[in-house]
Order: sequence, then C-alpha cells, then structure tokens
Amino acid sequence: MKKYICMLLMMAAMSANAQLSAILGEWKTVDDKTGDSFSIISIYQGKDGLFHGKIAKMLVGEPGLRCEACREEDHNALLEGLVIIRGMSYNKEKNQLEGGKVLEPETGKFYYGKIYPKDGKLVLRGSLDKRGIFGRSQTWIRK
Repeated sequence: MKKYICMLLMMAAMSANAQLSAILGEWKTVDDKTGDSFSIISIYQGKDGLFHGKIAKMLVGEPGLRCEACREEDHNALLEGLVIIRGMSYNKEKNQLEGGKVLEPETGKFYYGKIYPKDGKLVLRGSLDKRGIFGRSQTWIRK
C-alpha cells in the first residue's frame, strides 16, 4: 500500500513540474501593439523559492540602454539583467505564476501580474488591481 501511495505522490510531483516547465525558461517578448520582438526574458525560480524574470537580452536599441524611468535602486540600471518580474508564486491549480509585481521599464511603474501558458505561448497579464480586471496582456513566444 505504501508503495502505491509513494508512486501516486511521485506522479503528482512530476505532473506539477511538467506544468511549471511550460512557464520557466527564455521567452521572446512581443509588443501587444506592434507585434515587434524587443527582448528575451528569462523566467526562473530564485533561492527564495519565488519566481522572477529578468531581461536576458535586448533585441532593439543601442547596447547599454538603461532604465531611466525606473525609481530607487533600479534607476539608471542596465536593461539587460534588470529583474522585471518579482516575487511570484506558483499556483498549481491554475498553472500560473501570480502574486508578484511586474515592472514596465518604459514608465518605471510596477503592476500586479500573473503569467500562464496558453497554446504553447506565454501570457503575461499586468494590471492595476490584484484581480487583473484593469490592465493589459502580452503574449510571448518560447525562444
């Protein structure tokens, strides 16, 4: 009996890891208005157990671009390497990252965010409210 319970628990853990792997990794951002790609974002689990995402590579602009609109410790930080997804946790029932903040480097503003896979792509929803009603979404493609 214990053998079967252990097998079921292992299968459930493998299923959750497979779902999470559909979110983690490198993603090419796609502007929701123009359709242009402008960066590669790396989504990863930090040492704190939460999930974060940083700009791994800029695909547009001059090398060495900085976040001039950002505030406090992010002000004038290089865009490449800038952590723009912060402190999200994984909700396995919804198969999404949620509960953290998303930085929009163009404005320097933080928004509530959630991230989930859809049709082999990744959807980032940034919003003014925690429920995600007042905001916008971007769909990213796997690098």
